[in-house]
Amino acid sequence: MPRGRRGGRVSALEGGGEEEAPPAAAAAPSALWAAGQQPEAAAEQVLLRGIFEIGRNSCDGELRGGPLRGRPIPSECPAGDSKYDLLCKEEFIELKDIFSVKLKRRYFAKQRRNGTFLGITLFICLKKEQNKLKDSTLDLINFSEDYCKVWFIQFKKTLEGFSNRPKSLKILLNPQSHKKEATQIYYEKVEPLLKIAEIKTDVTSTTNVLAHSLHGISHVVTATLHIIMGHLQPVDVCTFSTTGKLLRFGFSAMFGFGGRTLALAERHRWMSPNQRRDFAVIKALAHLKPEDCEISFLPFNSSPDLQQREAQRSPKSDCNDQWQMIQGQFLNVSIMAIPCLCSVAPRGLAPNTRLNNGSMALIIARNTSRPEFIKHLKRYAGVKNQFSFPFVETYTVEEVKVYPRNKTSGHNPEDQQHETASEKSFPWNVDGDLMEVASEVHVKLHPKLINLYGGSMEEMNDSKVTCDCL
Repeated sequence: MPRGRRGGRVSALEGGGEEEAPPAAAAAPSALWAAGQQPEAAAEQVLLRGIFEIGRNSCDGELRGGPLRGRPIPSECPAGDSKYDLLCKEEFIELKDIFSVKLKRRYFAKQRRNGTFLGITLFICLKKEQNKLKDSTLDLINFSEDYCKVWFIQFKKTLEGFSNRPKSLKILLNPQSHKKEATQIYYEKVEPLLKIAEIKTDVTSTTNVLAHSLHGISHVVTATLHIIMGHLQPVDVCTFSTTGKLLRFGFSAMFGFGGRTLALAERHRWMSPNQRRDFAVIKALAHLKPEDCEISFLPFNSSPDLQQREAQRSPKSDCNDQWQMIQGQFLNVSIMAIPCLCSVAPRGLAPNTRLNNGSMALIIARNTSRPEFIKHLKRYAGVKNQFSFPFVETYTVEEVKVYPRNKTSGHNPEDQQHETASEKSFPWNVDGDLMEVASEVHVKLHPKLINLYGGSMEEMNDSKVTCDCL
């Protein structure tokens, strides 16, 4: 088989008749090979074997049922040179880290067809520090098109075997997010990767997407690669309802200070996101007022007996005495099924909560002085326990019912001109969206209701990200 040589100046990729797609960010071949770990067993059946040029070295490539193996040809490695001794060691790339494969051609200026065949390009997902994923490419250069197509077909067959990877996606894009740059970010950073992975997309703008607590990092490429690679996580979801009517699904909610702050921010959408957030927090603190509430909650039952848990939930059950009730003046009530990692709370607004442990955190701040409440809020940004105040109570629950007993919503009098239909409603902050309800709200957890694309919780316990909770 002829030895491959390095490609030329202008290159493009093809997928055996598919549309051409732009290449991902390139990286040093040695760094890509290092992404794979040497398998414990080497007894897999050899599917293909051949010679490719990788970087500037001719390598003996071997494709087995598990990894792609590569070793520079010994004649290319000068004896006694430690640098080349290192390169001549056999290295590996796990096939599960490959998310696309294309046939590579070189096209010169004004040339659209019949470009010079160069070989195969592998698109690889690399794991970096702090949960960050990065896309890179590895070129397997060989000028024999017929031979490379045999490898190409085998790679495609392998990738099609990863059944958890999506073939098509419905993209919900928030045009107001990230200083109204979300659309540009999607088409510049997300869509090219989805196109390389041959994932069909249907883009719709009407929504917000909760991602930071799922991925553990605010990084659009990482989020996209989790989708492409099919990294699924089961996630607990809450339903919010009133008087038997379903209002919405969600993951976290704040009532009282958190709700009123968001309501203020929503009335000042003409400000930049950072300006209106700071303005709303300062104004809500200046007019800090408690809500008179009655809160009922069902404590978390960790029993694996599903019948016992369902009986505890049933209003006709003899286990109704499991429900607990507290009442009084509350500055803020938080109900969270996820950690809610954010810039103001690097460890999370509910740091002891996980994505799918079947429970919610109920965090209550009773009425206290403004300086003490501000101290409590500042603790979220540090390492000290934000709950170690006498006016803060925490519970691990499965269901919560909040009954406001105020006749009005507690909005500031100076904002009364803005209150028409909503003046008798109470503002809730649900996943950063404003929800106004005039009566009680029932929050119920549904364990592992949906699967979302994201990394494992164990990898992101100590992550720091940003979000738009307020």
